[in-house]
Amino acid sequence: MIVTLLTDYGYDDEFVGICHGVILKIAPQARIVDITHGIPRHDVRRGAVVLRNALPYMPKAVHVAVVDPQVGSERRALALRCNDGTVLVGPDNGVLSLAWEQSGGVELAVDVKRSPLRLEPASATFHGRDVFSPVAAHLAAGGEIADAGDPVDPDALVRIDLPQPRLEGDGTLVAHVVTVDGYGNVTLDVGHEFLAGTGLMLGGVAEVEVDAGGDGGAAVKLGGGRVAAPFVMAFADVEPGETVVYEDASRTLALAVNRGSAAAELGLQPDDEVRLRPR
Repeated sequence: MIVTLLTDYGYDDEFVGICHGVILKIAPQARIVDITHGIPRHDVRRGAVVLRNALPYMPKAVHVAVVDPQVGSERRALALRCNDGTVLVGPDNGVLSLAWEQSGGVELAVDVKRSPLRLEPASATFHGRDVFSPVAAHLAAGGEIADAGDPVDPDALVRIDLPQPRLEGDGTLVAHVVTVDGYGNVTLDVGHEFLAGTGLMLGGVAEVEVDAGGDGGAAVKLGGGRVAAPFVMAFADVEPGETVVYEDASRTLALAVNRGSAAAELGLQPDDEVRLRPR
């Protein structure tokens, strides 16, 4: 039995260790995989993207994601089973939604906010300890989702809608920043399949255009907020300080600066628009 954890708790406090302890008291044989506890505080979308990207590399498990700025409100707390058998536990704020979409949609969902499996008395501010961890532990030990809470219509669950890329008539690919990682690498909303008709390819050069008002030196190498960036396989293919286009480990188009921060150099943050065209 395996439980994975993804949170924005960090490691400066006791929160992560307590969640481990709650799980192990209920299911002593459980193995816990910490996907990350470094999601930026309250960044639900970043948590959703990271969970989606991590799940294909995780074993069969109960997957818990807690990025929960609305804890203590009337938002639902979920345990759900996807159509491919994936089990997810976390708040109904969209943090689970990209994962369940990748897993074929929701087959069964229950609201576990007042679950008979939660710890009592339940805190209004630490549902990771009192609701999500104990529910996940019981499910990992063989409990049934249907017994964990009250049924919820899957169509009523909160979803995150990411921006979508588009290809303009002149061949310009209009993309959007989805996330910025700890290195300053910028992930765009362009999957591998979408690249096929764009003319952007490994070994070529892309002209990258961002808002001319953005900060940074690399963004103005061509003037007007534009930079010529080689499309490479790895950062080491270019000199330090050079901006590159590449497919990241999830085969998603991204921007980076070798040994630097593309987000800082290009003045980019989530939802910003980026225009790319082959040179």
